[in-house]
Amino acid sequence: MSYLSFHLIFLVPPILLMVAFHRRPRRMDDDMRVDLAIPIVCLIAFTYTTPWDNYLVAQEVWWYGANRVVGTIGYVPVEEYMFFVLQPILTGLFLYQYLYRVSPTPNTYASAASWSGAALFAGITGLGAFLLMDGRASTLYLALILVWAPPILAGMWLYDGETLWAFRDSVLVTTALPTAYLWAADAVAIHSRIWTISPEYTVGASVLGLPLEEALFFLFTNLLVVQGILLLLYGSHRAVTPDQATRLSAT
Repeated sequence: MSYLSFHLIFLVPPILLMVAFHRRPRRMDDDMRVDLAIPIVCLIAFTYTTPWDNYLVAQEVWWYGANRVVGTIGYVPVEEYMFFVLQPILTGLFLYQYLYRVSPTPNTYASAASWSGAALFAGITGLGAFLLMDGRASTLYLALILVWAPPILAGMWLYDGETLWAFRDSVLVTTALPTAYLWAADAVAIHSRIWTISPEYTVGASVLGLPLEEALFFLFTNLLVVQGILLLLYGSHRAVTPDQATRLSAT
């Protein structure tokens, strides 16, 4: 299986299916933010991930199989750049499907939750910085993930954790299901040797047969997509009150 075939099998079909049955979040039928949120997140994801991923490949933290890609730009396969866009589209469309059916939770402890979320991801970032400065080869991939994604997640919670807490059920479901799907797809790709994760730069732990670092990568990137889109759609710097939740849930 080639990298392009991977996209055509695992990413393109579910995207096309959700496009065919496209649903907009409740009460946002004519809101331009719905049309712009996913493209904006795709652009940010592409810009932010490109130098990071090039560094990983340059350091041989991972590499791709011979004759499995159509070409490279810098150190990274063309198909990898495509993935930077396809993943946000996949997860973003799934989020829209979910938001068509659900409502936010009335927010009672928003302020405390906001600071707690920011502190959690800041702590994870600190762990990554410690591992990076420690300099052990076996924790390099893990450290590079932890200093790359969690700082942005911490900033999101600090910026408007009230909104994220109000949509906590949506964050949980629409992060967990696409992540589980991409875990399975990634396991197939590794087994097919489309790409290989260096044992030298990983801790050797696994999640459902997938290297821990890969599992965390998909978890954090899907969190970035989901939380980013929610903030673009609903960000208000205010807790969602019971009255607001009732209006959002109206059909």
